[in-house]
Amino acid sequence: MGGAHFAFTDRWGGVSAVPYEELNLGGAVGDDPDAVRTNRELAAKSLGLDPARVVWMNQVHGRDVAVVDEPWGDRPVPEVDAVVANRRGLALAVLTADCTPVLLADPDAGVVAAAHAGRPGMVAGVVPAAVAAMVGLGAEPGRIVARTGPAVCGRCYEVPDAMRAEVAAVEPAAYAETSWGTPAVDVTAGVHAQLERLGVRDREQSPVCTLESGDHFSYRRDRTTGRLAGYVWLD
Repeated sequence: MGGAHFAFTDRWGGVSAVPYEELNLGGAVGDDPDAVRTNRELAAKSLGLDPARVVWMNQVHGRDVAVVDEPWGDRPVPEVDAVVANRRGLALAVLTADCTPVLLADPDAGVVAAAHAGRPGMVAGVVPAAVAAMVGLGAEPGRIVARTGPAVCGRCYEVPDAMRAEVAAVEPAAYAETSWGTPAVDVTAGVHAQLERLGVRDREQSPVCTLESGDHFSYRRDRTTGRLAGYVWLD
């Protein structure tokens, strides 16, 4: 894709023990830190990436964005839900286990972004904030390529009726109903509607529902579990 690369992990091929088996990439879920470190190395190398050149976030379900040009190193990882870079060869990563991972790239401008869009972040506008930061670095919405990864689907993400109404008041496209007829929210549909309004036309959505798939981590299904990752980078 014009030098842009997108990748989403599943739960297999790592070293973590139950209940994080196997490829848990989240460092704040109670797993052995050595296992997480090994898993991150395995995942990066399987993608041809240098593990030391992957930028992670301390995700907090907000809309703050960090513009980066190098890994954090010994610096504290900031509390943000999107990272944006215009440095080729630097990979940006987002962790999820039901939330929607959003990967964005404008290969012509050499700008990429990774965003964590759970229900609160989607409502707060983390994806539009990430796109705005990309535009600030020279990207154009009409050139941006967007990929959303495995996430809980609208047929499974049951919420109270009042919560659905609150979300739909901000993003009508997120209004959903479960397969058993109760109120639900479709976060990924909301994200794609936001991208459409911003002029991002080249979009693809993973067909995987994390709650339904035993090959993926799901917080709503298992509570104590690992985290998947989405990666975006430019050659």
